Amino acid sequence: MEFIKTLDELRKLYGRVGEAANRKVSDHLTPVYSQWITASKFCVISTVGKNGTDGSPRGEDGPVVRIVDKKTLQMPDWRGNNRIDSLRNIIQDDRVSLMFMISGVKDVVRVNGNARLVKDEKLRQSFGHEGNSPTCIIQISILEVYVHCPKSILRSQLWNIDETVKVPTIGEILAEVTQNKFVGEKFDLDLSERVKTTLWT
Repeated sequence: MEFIKTLDELRKLYGRVGEAANRKVSDHLTPVYSQWITASKFCVISTVGKNGTDGSPRGEDGPVVRIVDKKTLQMPDWRGNNRIDSLRNIIQDDRVSLMFMISGVKDVVRVNGNARLVKDEKLRQSFGHEGNSPTCIIQISILEVYVHCPKSILRSQLWNIDETVKVPTIGEILAEVTQNKFVGEKFDLDLSERVKTTLWT
């Protein structure tokens, strides 16, 4: 295989950047970018640390982040499996990227910036849900925000809900990678019940 080894080789393959692709980038939240992000209930946060990279899905029943001002976002961190991959990375390296998505919308919005973890109790309580508060808050300082064209969503038909895809369950995956230390069907049943009571913990 022939690998690309230099930036010059890469640039020659792809050519010049279109004017719109450069002009769409902002170093702060404009009113329309704020409107877009406020409508998003789901995003993926990407981080990098000493142990490698991590991409973590985040979702809420309302806006997935709170807009503090045109340069600052806040994201609640609800307890999951306590691996804290993203949080550990942020402590080691504060660079983060977020990709915001809205169900049925073909565009995505991306944010790059720096993050810090906030444990302030009053702030955590302000994100409270069903009597519970997130364990900490991820505060993101925005360096750039830009919209991404719909080609990848269109190619994948991501929002085509008429197409049902059968994939292995979490239990089936655990059973395979642990050589049946976990019983897949039982794990899936337990998880289904557990999620009902731990969604906001």
